[in-house]
Amino acid sequence: MQLSDDQISDLIKVRHALHQTPEISGEEQETAAKISRYLKRFEPDNIVVGLGGHGVAAIFDSGRPGSSVTVRCELDGLPIQETGDLPHRSKTSGKGHQCGHDGHMAIMLGVAALLDKGRPVRGRAVLLFQPAEETGKGAKAVTADPQFAAIRSDHFISLHNLPGYNAHRILLKPGSVNCASRGMRIGLTGKTAHASMPETGVSPALAMAEIMGALNAASTPEHMDENFALVTVVHANLGEKAFGVSPADAEIWVTLRTVTDEKMEVLVHAAEAIARDAADKYGLALEIGYDDIFNGCENDPALTEHFRASANQFGYSVEDLDEPLRFSEDFGEYGQTAASAMFFLGAGKDMPALHNPDYDFPDELIETGANMFYATVCRLLRQND
Repeated sequence: MQLSDDQISDLIKVRHALHQTPEISGEEQETAAKISRYLKRFEPDNIVVGLGGHGVAAIFDSGRPGSSVTVRCELDGLPIQETGDLPHRSKTSGKGHQCGHDGHMAIMLGVAALLDKGRPVRGRAVLLFQPAEETGKGAKAVTADPQFAAIRSDHFISLHNLPGYNAHRILLKPGSVNCASRGMRIGLTGKTAHASMPETGVSPALAMAEIMGALNAASTPEHMDENFALVTVVHANLGEKAFGVSPADAEIWVTLRTVTDEKMEVLVHAAEAIARDAADKYGLALEIGYDDIFNGCENDPALTEHFRASANQFGYSVEDLDEPLRFSEDFGEYGQTAASAMFFLGAGKDMPALHNPDYDFPDELIETGANMFYATVCRLLRQND
């Protein structure tokens, strides 16, 4: 079972339309509505909407006992200003699909077309279009939604396109595959003073410098193993732009990154101690907050081998990754409910990196991704094509 040339051409048009109208995390209402309308042509047995916000799920049920598998993609774009002059470039200023989620959605719609022609003979397949992946909130919201019971499955599978590797290459890794990460906000509050008499106030300047230096020293990025830790200062602000004022306030934003969730707990404790010690030393009030929290992703080894078998079926080149990838994915949340695994799809060696303002998902990957998903669903449902 494969997509026709006309179907592929239509999916490319859909991908371009989605690329032109990106919506960022939590705002995917129109994107979800477009996906729901398109899915109806394939007459799934049920379409669930409003999952964890704007999530959509199409259920293809054989009506016979068997396993269930959920295939997941993402709805959201990024707060990035697209550059370049693509004919299908984003029409929304400051928002774009530079992670390729438009391509992931097109792939999933291709899987829906294949399921329409070759439905499960036992068990069921669920296609999940998840909101808010970029902030790490989407998968948590979906699994916490009472409607999740309608799509709970024995297996969850997903993909992500990956520039820097040959197009169509299938990249696999059992076990730890994506890092845990979180954004940490450190707020320091003292007392303003005249710049000529800074001793009459309480400035956070020295504490700020010490905290950033100590956090940087807490990184151990040499090896991607259970001891890996990376602290990246992404934003810092001290006082106001006024030469006559010694500042009272400072804010530091850092991203904490580890391979394992256990190491993340250790790193969080260490980072908080660094901030607390500096605040106490300089007599400052301290406030700490977190956002963009991602757990580490673990690939089920058996599911990873199903991906390998599907790649071999189509003659796609397979590469085994030696180390986990540094970027994070909230797909790991589904691994708390069932066996889960993600494969990576090479997007081309000379492509811009993900989140670069000129990145555009290669249309040629739509068929490859759809083939991989459909073949793997068939295997998991023990359905031979």
